[in-house]
Amino acid sequence: MATVKRDHQGGVSIEDVFLKVHHGNPQQLFESTIAAMPIQEYAGVAVTGRKFRHLVNLTSIPEPKAVEEAFLHVNGKGAQVQAIVSAGSETFMLYQLGRDGRISTVHAGNKCASGTGEFFLQQIKRIGIGLEDAVRLARSEEPYEVSGRCSVFCKSDCTHATNKGVPKERVTAGLCLMMAGKIVELVKKVSSDHVMVIGGCALNTVMIDHLRKEVPQVTIPDAAPYFEALGCALWALDNDTAPVPDIRLLFKPERDT
Repeated sequence: MATVKRDHQGGVSIEDVFLKVHHGNPQQLFESTIAAMPIQEYAGVAVTGRKFRHLVNLTSIPEPKAVEEAFLHVNGKGAQVQAIVSAGSETFMLYQLGRDGRISTVHAGNKCASGTGEFFLQQIKRIGIGLEDAVRLARSEEPYEVSGRCSVFCKSDCTHATNKGVPKERVTAGLCLMMAGKIVELVKKVSSDHVMVIGGCALNTVMIDHLRKEVPQVTIPDAAPYFEALGCALWALDNDTAPVPDIRLLFKPERDT
């Protein structure tokens, strides 16, 4: 979640950012976050996402639109980024950009969960390593090869490796390498030399280092973990949005979804 404001000169700045893990219950987290905020004080409120945005009684925009808005704000008339890779918890997607910085084509990764941020978190939890330690330890180890074709195969590879005594650090390094390979597969679809990576996985520096060996130029914006939220806030700043309902009416009845 992100909030932005415009100053008297017309400049736009990020006012606040909220980064929280929903642990499989986005509705509960969203409701508690909204309840704790002075939401009625904001001039405009909007949401984005794939499915969840359709469940709330708030103005919403598609995720690609939010990505465009954030990119035009972050990049301006800067480097000619050819594609944006959204590397999030549920899926990896590539947005191919036109010369004007607008999205021209969307390429989705395969529907298998292997290689996504949530899958990575699940696997390191299974082998007993925390997130910060996982990235730090993976940096110094030779990656153990794990399958990226299927989440079941990948999980089996991780389990088999740890059972036969392969160091956890090597398994984690292998997961990072596999995730980078997933992004490379997407980039090859559009032959991009300069890509921007957004989403929580952009903070996995080991994965990004592997990616940089295959892609000539990789940019990680400061706003990478909340890129879509930033774009949505920017859109709400310049467009009319519906009033925020009472917290009891925040979610649509099940029959409407």
